[in-house]
Amino acid sequence: MIADISIIDKSYGDKVLYRDFSLRLSAREKVGLIGRNGTGKTTLFNIMTGLDKDFAGDVAINKRTVVISSRQEHHGFEDAPVLAYILDDLPEYAKLKHILDTYPAAMDDNMSKIHTYSNAMERFMALDYYMVEDEIRRSLNAYGLSDDKVDGTISMLSGGQKRFVELVKVQHAKADLALIDEPTNHMDFVAKELFLDWFNNTKEAVVVITHDRDVLQAVDRIVEIRDGRAYSFTGNYDAYLRTNTTKITSEVTEFSMTQRRIANLQEDIIRFRRFKERARDPGTISRFKSLQQKAEKELGSLQTKEKPTFWIDRESAQNLNVKMTNAYQQHKARNITVNARTVESTTSRQLVDVSKLSLGYNKPLFTDVSFQLREGERVRLHGRNGAGKTTLVQAILAKAGDQEKADVQVASDVLAKAASRTPGVKSQTAGPTIMAGTIATERELTIGIYEQEIDGRLLSVKLGAAIEKVYLDKDVKISDQKIKQLLSDYLFEPNTDGDVPLSRLSGGQKARFQLIAMLANDPQLLILDEPTNHLDLPSIEELENALQKYKGAILYVSHDSYFTGHIGGETVPIGQ
Repeated sequence: MIADISIIDKSYGDKVLYRDFSLRLSAREKVGLIGRNGTGKTTLFNIMTGLDKDFAGDVAINKRTVVISSRQEHHGFEDAPVLAYILDDLPEYAKLKHILDTYPAAMDDNMSKIHTYSNAMERFMALDYYMVEDEIRRSLNAYGLSDDKVDGTISMLSGGQKRFVELVKVQHAKADLALIDEPTNHMDFVAKELFLDWFNNTKEAVVVITHDRDVLQAVDRIVEIRDGRAYSFTGNYDAYLRTNTTKITSEVTEFSMTQRRIANLQEDIIRFRRFKERARDPGTISRFKSLQQKAEKELGSLQTKEKPTFWIDRESAQNLNVKMTNAYQQHKARNITVNARTVESTTSRQLVDVSKLSLGYNKPLFTDVSFQLREGERVRLHGRNGAGKTTLVQAILAKAGDQEKADVQVASDVLAKAASRTPGVKSQTAGPTIMAGTIATERELTIGIYEQEIDGRLLSVKLGAAIEKVYLDKDVKISDQKIKQLLSDYLFEPNTDGDVPLSRLSGGQKARFQLIAMLANDPQLLILDEPTNHLDLPSIEELENALQKYKGAILYVSHDSYFTGHIGGETVPIGQ
């Protein structure tokens, strides 16, 4: 056992995050940490690393255990060189390097310093730190960071590139326990394979917060944070689904029996009260009073028990018997409600036609790409980060006239934005050039876009006002009542969350706002860029269900093999 976490209570104001929470970690085990958005997964990491001490309980980690964690925010590190940032976070590196660099000129015949220097040299060698700078550079290159990014500062990196930096830091730390938060967000398929290869072969224990089912399929154990407690499931994702179904059906049965018992007790109390009022014999009155009090005591005890959170994956839920299906449907946890177009068009119009396209800046990012997209069809763009997928999407938007705002300047803005996301290409207002081929779109095509990051201009806007803005920008009327309904549909608190700025939302909450914005104008075409990032498993499943029923066209980028398996469609290679 390398870590034993026991949290009696952890609260934020009136919200209880953990109660009687316990988790034990063993050496070398790979643990996937899952849970609904907002259940406190990142908070748990902060408690384990000592960043959050405001809780009742104890975190016992073996003194010899070296812990490394991925950092989510980089405030204060913006000007740090990338290589130096990673090296400074490696366990013992800074201390050992200082000794090796400074002691030779100052130790003379001082045996204590000579001894310290000798030990430092042996330890530096044991940790393979003599070649670590070259190894880090190669790892960053493998994840898609060019040398100019590696030699630059943290401020020069995108959010996804900073995530790669954190992964490389963890992978070269040679720690006993690694804590990694959402590692595969923003990864292309090559980077994801690299990560999974490291994950499967590393000797340290790893706890990874993720809802990437490809990663969960590779773990030894899944720990689900639910209702303030940790529930442990031995095995990978498939094993979790089987065990979870058994566990949840048992809990649903128990909860249903409790609800029936509550109803019976309420009826008993009314009956005992009536019998008591009608009775004339003191002994009879006393007996019914006693029965009433006993029933009220039991009822009070049962009513204090909070309703558990019930979720069973859709495939397993389909195999439940009729009685259990009815009980589960009655008591299951609320999920997001995705209202996408479900009315099938009487035609099968061609919405997008890309023919033998070569697109780039000074030179092509890709060449000879062709596909057509009709109503009801799906096309997946597949390629490495920087291959030009986002640039192609933004070029399609520009060709469509950016129907959301009907503003010629916006088309230039989105193309410049695409340029800024492409490794090795500086942002430029001119945008990419169609070097060969054509892009054609239907006139007055309505498009809904799901991007990985919210427009920075919206981050300071309150959630309710941001929803109103995206609707009005698309010339769609919206009322206060509609805003509250949308907040409720996407699991926000209608009466309070509307006043929260987008910048203060969690990653999952921002993702749910993106879904609201994408569907605001009942689009004919959905463009999705890694939509499963940040969403929890029930929300991913609801999104997949809605997209399978959606009657418009879908153009998407995803490296989630489960998601692509459910959505399907033609796969178009980009930059290969």
